[in-house]
Amino acid sequence: MRGSCGSKGWFGKQLPCPYNGAPVEPEDSEARDLLISVCGADFAEGPTCCTSEQVESLRDGFTQAEPLISSCPACRNNFRSFFCSFTCSPQQGTFLNITETQKSSSGETAVKAVDFFVGEQFASGFFDSCKNVQVGATNGYAMDLIGGGAKTYSEFLKFLGDEKDMGSPFQINYPSTPPLDFTALDPTPRNCADNDLESRCTCIDCPTVCTALPYEPPQIDGPTCQVGIISCFSFILILAYSVSVMAFIFGYILQATIRKQREKRYERMALSVDTASILSPRSHTRGLVGAVSLPQGDANDSLGAQSTESRRLGRGASLLDPLEASQPRQYRLNPILRRFFYRLGLGAASSPFLTFSLVFMVMGLLNLGWQRFDIETDPVRLWVAPDSESKLQKEYFDEHFGPFYRPQQIFVTALSDPITIDPDTHTDMRVFSQDPVLSYDHLQYWMDVESDIRALRSFPNGYSLADVCFKPAGPRRACVVQSVGAWFGNDLSDYDEESWKVRLVQCANSPVDCLPDFQQPLGPEYVLGGVPDAPGRDSYLDAKALVVTYVVSNSLDEVELAKAIEWEQALRAYLVDLSERIPSEAGMNIAFSTGVSLEEEISRSTNTDVRIVVLSYLAMFFYVSFALGSGSVGREEEGVLASLSQWAHNFPKLFQRSSITSSSISVDSRATPTILPRLPRHLFVGSKFTLGLVGIGLVILSVSSSVGFFSLAGVKTTLIIAEVIPFLVLAVGVDNVFILVHELDRQNLLHGPNASAIASGVRSPTPRRSPFESHDDSVDTASVPLFLSAEERVARTLAKMGPSILLSSVTETVAFGLGALVPMPAVRNFALYAAGSVLLNALLQVTVFVSALAIDLKRTEASRVDCFPCIRWPSRIALLDAPMNTSGLGRIARFIRRHYAPFLLQPVVKGAVLLTFAGFFVLSVISMQHIQLGLDQRLALPSDSYLNAYFDHLDVYLDIGPPVYFVSHDVDVTKRPGQQELCGRFTTCDDFSVTNVLEAERKRPESSFISQPTASWIDDFLKWLDPVMDTCCRVRKTNPSMFCTSRDSDRLCQPCLYGKDPAWNITMVGLPEGEEFMRYLKQWLISPTDEACPLAGKASFGTALSLDEDETGVAASHFRTSHTPLRSQEDFINSMSAARYIAAKISELIGSEVFPYSLHYVFFEQYAHIIAITQEILGLGLAAVLVVVALLLGSWRAGTIVTGVVALTVVNVMGVMAVWGISLNAISLVNLVISIGIAVEFCAHVARAFMSAGSGLPVDYPAGQKERDERMWTALVDVGPSVLSGITFTKLIGMSVLALTRSKLLEIYYFRMWLTLIVSGALHGLVLLPVVLSLAGGPGFAQQEADEEWMSNAIRNDFDYAPFLADDDSISSD
Repeated sequence: MRGSCGSKGWFGKQLPCPYNGAPVEPEDSEARDLLISVCGADFAEGPTCCTSEQVESLRDGFTQAEPLISSCPACRNNFRSFFCSFTCSPQQGTFLNITETQKSSSGETAVKAVDFFVGEQFASGFFDSCKNVQVGATNGYAMDLIGGGAKTYSEFLKFLGDEKDMGSPFQINYPSTPPLDFTALDPTPRNCADNDLESRCTCIDCPTVCTALPYEPPQIDGPTCQVGIISCFSFILILAYSVSVMAFIFGYILQATIRKQREKRYERMALSVDTASILSPRSHTRGLVGAVSLPQGDANDSLGAQSTESRRLGRGASLLDPLEASQPRQYRLNPILRRFFYRLGLGAASSPFLTFSLVFMVMGLLNLGWQRFDIETDPVRLWVAPDSESKLQKEYFDEHFGPFYRPQQIFVTALSDPITIDPDTHTDMRVFSQDPVLSYDHLQYWMDVESDIRALRSFPNGYSLADVCFKPAGPRRACVVQSVGAWFGNDLSDYDEESWKVRLVQCANSPVDCLPDFQQPLGPEYVLGGVPDAPGRDSYLDAKALVVTYVVSNSLDEVELAKAIEWEQALRAYLVDLSERIPSEAGMNIAFSTGVSLEEEISRSTNTDVRIVVLSYLAMFFYVSFALGSGSVGREEEGVLASLSQWAHNFPKLFQRSSITSSSISVDSRATPTILPRLPRHLFVGSKFTLGLVGIGLVILSVSSSVGFFSLAGVKTTLIIAEVIPFLVLAVGVDNVFILVHELDRQNLLHGPNASAIASGVRSPTPRRSPFESHDDSVDTASVPLFLSAEERVARTLAKMGPSILLSSVTETVAFGLGALVPMPAVRNFALYAAGSVLLNALLQVTVFVSALAIDLKRTEASRVDCFPCIRWPSRIALLDAPMNTSGLGRIARFIRRHYAPFLLQPVVKGAVLLTFAGFFVLSVISMQHIQLGLDQRLALPSDSYLNAYFDHLDVYLDIGPPVYFVSHDVDVTKRPGQQELCGRFTTCDDFSVTNVLEAERKRPESSFISQPTASWIDDFLKWLDPVMDTCCRVRKTNPSMFCTSRDSDRLCQPCLYGKDPAWNITMVGLPEGEEFMRYLKQWLISPTDEACPLAGKASFGTALSLDEDETGVAASHFRTSHTPLRSQEDFINSMSAARYIAAKISELIGSEVFPYSLHYVFFEQYAHIIAITQEILGLGLAAVLVVVALLLGSWRAGTIVTGVVALTVVNVMGVMAVWGISLNAISLVNLVISIGIAVEFCAHVARAFMSAGSGLPVDYPAGQKERDERMWTALVDVGPSVLSGITFTKLIGMSVLALTRSKLLEIYYFRMWLTLIVSGALHGLVLLPVVLSLAGGPGFAQQEADEEWMSNAIRNDFDYAPFLADDDSISSD
C-alpha cells in the first residue's frame, strides 16, 4: 500500500492505494524529517512505502492517542512502531495482504480490507505494555479508549482493525497464522519494565516495577481464633457453663444423699432414746427468724425457744419480746432521710395549694425556655461531634473544593414483580427472572421522558435543568446527564429496530467512540444495571435496568441552593406522576430519588409515627389511671362484674309476686331486685383516676420543663428525644406513683378510719407526733395510737418510700448525666434531657404528687366521687364485725406472699435460677459478638415510601461505588520534593507517593475497598506541558509569556516548553518550579478539556485544587478514585475505615497530612467510635449505679449485687439485639442507656426493701440464711406488686400498642428493643435479684417504729400476714 486514493465518503478519512511496486525514498528532506519525527530514527534512511500525506495522517492519529498513552514510553513507542511499520515499512509486502478493494469517492481504486500478520510476541508485548496505562481524568484506562476495553491482545488488535468513523477507514484483519509466502511482523516489543528511558514506565502504568506494599488483611472485624464455627471466647464460656451445670447437679445429688443418711441416723436415735427432745430435721418446727430482732444465743436454743413460745404467745410474738431482742443494726443515713421526707411530706400534705403555687411557679419559669426551642434535623450535627475528625474534614473539603453534587437518580426496569431487600439482614433478594429492559420501544419512550425532564420548569421561578445542573466544561457547556440516551445523542430517530443494538453494544464496549455532549466517556457500569455475566456474547442487551443520573450543582450559597431545591421538587413531582402512568403506557417501572426526597420522606415518616406513639401513650395513661384505684384495700365488697351478675340474676324477680309477707324476716339487700344495678362504692369513691391523671400530668410537666431549661441553655432537641424521653420518664415516674399509692393504702389500714373500732364509736385524731422520736421500748404496742390524720398518714408514706424514690432517681439521674460526656450530640443531648426530666419528675412526685395524695385521701374519706368531687356518695352502715378483705393486700401481693416468694426462695429453685440466668448470660455474650453496626435508611422511611423501591434497586443494580477523595494539604508543590510526594507517572516520583500508594491499594480491593484508578492532577498537568502534546500548552512564538487559545493559528504558537534545556522528560529534570510552575498551573486550570487536548484541567480538575489567597501556591488538592460497590451497612463502615487507614499510612510515608473524604463518611462517622462510646457510657452508668446504690443502701455488697444485676440486664438486651436484627447505632445506644435506668427502677426498690427489713445479723450467723430469706420474702410482698403493676404492666401495654406501627424504625428499635428491655428487666429484678440477695446480700438495717406498728397491728387484728419462716401450723392456717 502506498499513497492516498480518496475517501469512502465526502467527509471520511483518506483510503490507501493498492501498490505492488518497490519501496520509494521520501520526496525530499522535509518529508524525511517529518517521517523521523513521527516514526523515529528507524526510518532515518532507506526507502519507505508511504507518502508525506500518509505520514501527516499518521501524525494526526498519534496526536489523538498521545495524551492517553504518552505517560508510558513502552506503550507509546510500541504504538508508534506498530502503525509506522504498517504504513511505511519497506518490508510491508511480507506481512500485509490486500484482500479486497473498493472505489473511493474520487473514483479511484482504494483498499477496502487487508490482512495484517503480526507475530504473537509483538502482539502480546504491545498489548501488555498498554493494558495498565491509566487515564487519570476519567478514572479509567487508556485501553478503554484505544482498545475498546480489550482484555486480550486479540481483542485489542480486532478493535484497532475494525472499520469505524473514529478509527480505521478500512477493515484490517489479523489472522493468527500467516500463509506460506508471508512472514509475520514480530520484532521484539518494548517492555514497560526495561531500564532505558524509551521504555521505562512508572508504577502507575506498569505494575511490575511497583514496590510491593506490605500485606494488609481485609479491614473487616471478626474473631481471630475459632473452634469450629464459634470463637474461642464463646467456646470457653460454653465449657465453663457446662462444668458449672454438672457441678451443681453433682452437688445437689450429693447433698440430698447426705441429708437422707442424716435423717435415717436421727430416726434411729429417736427410736432408741425415749425422749421428744431430739427431733428429725424435717420435723423440726421452723420458727420465725429475724424479722426485726433475734436472740443472739445458741442457735438450737433460740430456735427451740421460738417454737415453744410462738405457740403460746401467737404468731410473731418474739418480735415484741424485749427481753430476748438484740439491738438492730442502724445506718446513720436512713433516719436522716426518713426525717427529711417525713417533714417534706407533712408540709406538702398540710399546705397543698401553697406547694402547688411554689412548684408550678418554678416550673413555669423553666418552661419560658420554650421560646428558644429548636429541633436539630441536620444528620451531620446530630450524629457527629462538633470537633469530630469527619465533620472537620467535610467542612474543609466544602470550603476548599465546594460541596458534593446533588445526584438525582432513576432506575428503569421492565414491568415485573418488584425486587425486595430484607432490611434486617440486608439480604439481596435479586430477582434473576427480571426481564431485560432494553428494547427499541422502551428506549424511544425513555428518550421522550428525558426530553420532558430537560424542558421541565420549576414553580414559581421557572428554573430548568440547565439552570441548576453541573457543567464541568463551563457555564455555557453541557450538563452532566449519565444516561444510555447519551450514546445515541439523545435521539433515536437515526436508528431502526436493529441498528440500535449494534450502536449500544459498540458504545458499551468502547465508550470513547460515543462521547456524550459533556465530552466525558460513559462506561456501561454507569448507565446499565444487572448486566448478566455471559462472556462471549453481547450481554449488554440483556441488562435488567437503565440507570439515569442527573447531576445538580451543590452550593454553600443559600440562593443557589434554593434554586436547586426548587427544581428538584418539580422533578420529584414529575417522577411521582410518571411512576403511576409508565406501567400502563410503556410496560416499565421506575424507582427514583431526588435531592429533596430523603428529607421529605423522613419527615413524612415522623408525622405518621406520631399517631402510633400518641396512641401508645394514651393506652399507658388510661391503664395507670384505672390501675391505681384497683389496689385500694378495704372491707369486703363485691366487684363490678359480681354486682352486674347479681343484678342480672335478680332483675327477673321485679316481675314476680313476692312470697314473703312477714316484715320480721331479715332479707339480704343484695338479693333484692332493682331497676338499676347497684355498682360497688369503690368504683366511684375508691377510684383514683384523677390521681393517675395528676401523676401523668407531672410526667408531661417534667419533660416540658426539662425541654424548656435545656432550650434556654442552647441544647437543641431531637426527634429521638421527643419519642423516647416520655417513655422513659413515664416508666420511672409511674413506678414511683404506684409505690406511693400502695404504701398510702397500707398506712390507711394501720391508721385510717377503719383501722379499729372504738367502743364509743367516736374517733379523734391523736396529737401529731413524729414517728422518729425515740420512746421507751417498754411501752406496749397496743398503746400506740391507731387513728392518724390524713396529713400524718401521707407524711409517713413519703417517709418510708421517699428514700427508695431518692435511690432510683439519683441513680438514674447520675447515670444519664454521665452520658453527657459522650461527644455524639444526639446521645449527649438525650442524656441531658433524660437526666433533667427524671430529676424534675422525682421532685414533682415528692412535692406536688404528695399534696395531691393528701387531697385525694380527704376526698375518699369524705365519700366524694372521683372526677366529680362536688357529688357525695351516700355512706353505708359500718358493721364493727365486718371482715377486712384478707390481709389488706392486693391480688398480686397475695400471690407473691402465698406462692411466688416461697417457691422462689427454695434452695433448689435458687440454684436453678442461678444456672438459668448464667445460661442467659453465656448466650447473650456469644450473641453480642454478632451485633451489626449501622442503620439502614429504609427503616426510617414510611412503608409506602417510593424511596424503599429506590434503595432496593440501588443495592441490586448499581455496579459502581461512591467516589472517594484523598485530600493533600500543607505540601509545597512548587518545589520538586513536594511534586515527587504526589506524582506517580515519572521515574523520580517517590515510591510511596500519594498516587503510587493509591494505585497499589487499588490492586487489593478486598482490603482497601478501592476499585478505580486515581485521577492525579499533577501527573496530567505535567504531561500537559510535554512539547509532544503540541495542541495542549501553547504560547506565542513572539511572546512566550502569552498563552495561545484554541482560536489562535498554529503558525503563531509553539509548545510551552519547546526548545527548553533540559528538555521535558519523565525524570522530571527541567520541569517547572516556583513561579513558573504556578503560571502554567493557573493556565492549565482554565484550559478547556476537549478532543484537541483531553489533558487540559478545566473539566477534569477544575475543582480539584484550591490555591492560596495570593495564588502563589496550592493550599490543598485532592486525588479522586472510587470505592468498590457497597451493598450493606458493613461495607460502608469498612470502606471508611479502610480509607482512613490508607490516608494515615500515606501521611506517615510522605510526611504531610492526607485525609479521605466521601459523601457517606460523615454519616458513618459514629460507627468509627460507637463501640468505644458504648463501652464508655455503659461503664460510666454502671459505675454511677454502684456508687449511688452503695451509699444510699449503706452496703457495698448490696450495691455490687444490684449493679451486677443491672449489668446482666443490659447484657441480655444486647444479646437479643443480634438475634432480633437490631443493629448498634445511635438509636440503639440511647436505648441501652435507657436500659440502665429501667433496670435500676426494677432493682432499686426491691434492694432497699430487702436492706430495710433486717435485724442486722452477721452473714455467718447460724440463722443468717433464714433471716435473709425472710427479709427477701418481706421485700417482695412489700414492693413487688408496685414494680409489677407500675413499670412492667404499664410498659407492656404501651409496647403492645406500638406493635401496630407500620414504621420499621419504631418496630425494630422501639417495640423490639423496649419489649426485650421490659421483660429482661422484670425477670432480673424480680427473679434473679431476690435470689442473689437472699444468698449473698449484706446484713440489713431495721426500720423504725412505724414498721413495728404494722407488725403488731397485723398480729392484733389476726391479719393473714404469715412470716415466710413461721411455724408450719401458722402457715397452714392461711
